[in-house]
Amino acid sequence: MTRPPENSTRKSTRKALYTADERARRDSSPWTLVQGILAPLQFLAFAVSLVLVARYLLTGAGYEAATVSILVKTGFLYVIMVTGAIWEKVVYGQYLFAPAFFWEDVFSFLVIGLHTAYLWALWTGALSPTDLMLLALAAYAAYVINAVQFILKLRHARLDGGADHGGVTA
Repeated sequence: MTRPPENSTRKSTRKALYTADERARRDSSPWTLVQGILAPLQFLAFAVSLVLVARYLLTGAGYEAATVSILVKTGFLYVIMVTGAIWEKVVYGQYLFAPAFFWEDVFSFLVIGLHTAYLWALWTGALSPTDLMLLALAAYAAYVINAVQFILKLRHARLDGGADHGGVTA
């Protein structure tokens, strides 16, 4: 007796990420392209910033460059969150917490909260430079977890059928 291929079993047991109408809205929305452009740019800003933050923590040099890089990364985060909420509204009919992206959105708020805490601490002088960089690293760790959530969601969409082009909001 032969077993069905693993993918066919898995595909039939999980809910599709998009209905046909949602997929059509996703594919026709300009916000899908915006998300597809912003996500790798945000990752690039993160990667550069991570190096600069690590350099500061290891050597004590480059505080200003690390700080500017965190501000740039945070700017990307805010823009991708707002445009991602618009994308979610276009595709799913609600700005955030659509069932298909509920947990990604929940974790996105943790990521935004940590980045915002960094901005507040920088502005108020509430933390030392080293503590600011450690807070940025915590925000970055949360960002990486959130990015993995979205990458897995994109994989899910691809396995559901057809190429996927977007929907990344963190």
